[in-house]
Amino acid sequence: MTIRRVTADDRLTTSFPLAAYAFESSPLSAARIDEFRDYLPYQEGNRTLIAEESGATLAAVSAIPMRQNLRGVVLPMAGVAGVATHPLARRQGHVRTLLHQLLDEMRDEGHSLSALYPFRPSFYARFGYTGLPKPRRVTFTPANLGSLLRVDLPGEVSWERIAAGYPAWRAFTERNLQERHGFSIFPDYRAVGMRDRDEYWLITARVAGEVTGAVTYRIDEHGGTLHGNELLVADPLARALLLQFFARHVDQIDRITLQVPPDELPELWLTDLDVHVEARTAVPGSSAPMARLLSLDALRGLPAGPGRVRVELTGDRWLAGTHLLDGTTGALELVGDTADRTPTATLTAAGLSALAYGVLDPAELPLRGLGEVPVDAAAELRGIFPRRVPYLFADF
Repeated sequence: MTIRRVTADDRLTTSFPLAAYAFESSPLSAARIDEFRDYLPYQEGNRTLIAEESGATLAAVSAIPMRQNLRGVVLPMAGVAGVATHPLARRQGHVRTLLHQLLDEMRDEGHSLSALYPFRPSFYARFGYTGLPKPRRVTFTPANLGSLLRVDLPGEVSWERIAAGYPAWRAFTERNLQERHGFSIFPDYRAVGMRDRDEYWLITARVAGEVTGAVTYRIDEHGGTLHGNELLVADPLARALLLQFFARHVDQIDRITLQVPPDELPELWLTDLDVHVEARTAVPGSSAPMARLLSLDALRGLPAGPGRVRVELTGDRWLAGTHLLDGTTGALELVGDTADRTPTATLTAAGLSALAYGVLDPAELPLRGLGEVPVDAAAELRGIFPRRVPYLFADF
């Protein structure tokens, strides 16, 4: 078996067919195979590795060079996607070998974070990934929004096709990247696929000329459903402006469904709002996202609470050794280890990643098999890494 990097047209006969077999209806139609070439421009900057033997592709993995906000700092992130194995070559370690090399290369190029949507979370947990909260899907009827039609809201709403409004949409996602913990966005060459396909309407809320909210959507049929993608808002006024727009569809559609961040509370949007909120996970088709630190450099300079603790990192290819974390200045420092009486915790890579992303309390780590954390060390770690709710925006 050999491993090589593939680019451009090579993907048409190597990684694309494997990914399509793994993640789409099968067997593929001839028309669907013809569509593969249309995807090539949106893959040009990806790093795709394949394992092959005697000219046959056994497995493939890809990494998308992305950016992600970790506690207010935007860092390079490797978005892992297209992980697939030939059905006759499964459970032979090919994906493990490819992922090791892929993440080695991405880390060496400066990507200090990595994220993905797993086909099975327990598989990626062995690679040091920790679970992140899944965005919610909210469903309600436009009739429930009627009270908003009687409210005079400051600001305005624009309505256009995504191809026309793409610059405003992209700029607003960039703003969210700077402001929202966990938020990530695709590189330009991948993101423009939404503009080029032009399959959605875009509405934007503006106050004093500034975009403060946006959502893309489509309508399946008269009397049917308005299918919204990510509802992105900077404040409650922006959300109210967008919901007021949807209220005007009361005589056109039966219901509205939107994706909202995991910290959003739709049940509190309006009084008497009849709303269904769901975040369902299932293997293999509907898993929550996962992420990990690839380098301790991701921690340097992060906003941190008061705390000082020694962590011993074990069992990981990329994070290892003993390190002193000091957040007493408000910016996290990794200082030279000392022989003082600083509390010590032993953590796996997934355990440290869970703390950095803010999804687990230090006391939960031993219960999950992610480390040994004495009470004194837990108190220090809790101070350094206050709980946060990350929103992994980009869908792989």
